[in-house]
Amino acid sequence: MNGTTRRPAALRTALASLAASALLAGCGAEVEPSGSDVRKVTVNRCGEPVEYTLPQRTVVYEGGSADKMFALGLTEHVHGYVMPPANPPVTESPWAAEYAKVEFLSDDLLNRELLVQAKADFVVAGWNSGLSDKRGTSPEILDGLGIQSFMHAESCFNYPNHPERHAPFDGLYTDLERLGEIFGVQDRAATMVTDLKRRVEAVKAQAPETQTPVFLYDSGTDQPFTAGKQVPPNDIITFAGGRNIFADLDARWTQVGWEAVVQARPEVIIILDYQDQPAEEKIKFLKTSPTTKSLPAVVNNRFFVLDYNEGISSPRNIDGLEKFAAYLRDLNS
Repeated sequence: MNGTTRRPAALRTALASLAASALLAGCGAEVEPSGSDVRKVTVNRCGEPVEYTLPQRTVVYEGGSADKMFALGLTEHVHGYVMPPANPPVTESPWAAEYAKVEFLSDDLLNRELLVQAKADFVVAGWNSGLSDKRGTSPEILDGLGIQSFMHAESCFNYPNHPERHAPFDGLYTDLERLGEIFGVQDRAATMVTDLKRRVEAVKAQAPETQTPVFLYDSGTDQPFTAGKQVPPNDIITFAGGRNIFADLDARWTQVGWEAVVQARPEVIIILDYQDQPAEEKIKFLKTSPTTKSLPAVVNNRFFVLDYNEGISSPRNIDGLEKFAAYLRDLNS
């Protein structure tokens, strides 16, 4: 892939053009005069400028993608969602009412056939967590099918040829701003980002002076899967006043050795709670494994359960931050 601007397929009929204009007017965006081409906007996609037309049949993958669309008031542009088994039930989401308005498409991994069958014109997902060469859902392949794609900015860390690095929360803000541009709701996105940043600063102002060593336990028994510095839990831990024991790993979600965990002696363990891997099972393992049962966090029963959708890139990251910060403040009081 080169650095030139790609042109995903535009709406092809006059009727679709009129519909797009009506939707833009409803979003408060400036509508092009009658008879002009469909409105286009150029927005970066993992470092590559891409020309987008207004999507009308968006497919979102995982809760974080849906959260961003629903939080921006873009439900009318969402056709349906794909929700793999790890994701907690959508009925527990702050946007449960919005989920009820769109179609549930699958509880499997995102694939090309599903998107074609859904007649999607836009897909929101992360690189390697929804968009991938292996399943025929890379941006290049989808561009060729006339399906526009949007990748979470924090996932661009792993994207080949067009590296784009963002601190995790900065990636969240970037996503909201870019989606705001694509859908013509820039003011709405700017207001939301300002509010999220305000909440983050309020937490940082109350953070304890002493940084508590924290281990995030995602999964794994032979070797643990954890959070490096390129994913939202690192910012959650840091801004709350903790210290991610693996913050020196320039990685996203990554595998480490138990020896490194034992050596770091975490005083708090964050458990990422999956629907198909409940937190209770992970805590039980940590309490019974000869390797981990003597860790300070385990001995003192200092476990904090982080909802899956508060740990992946989503506006709910700030909810997770506020909850974990309150937990740390209680420990230090």
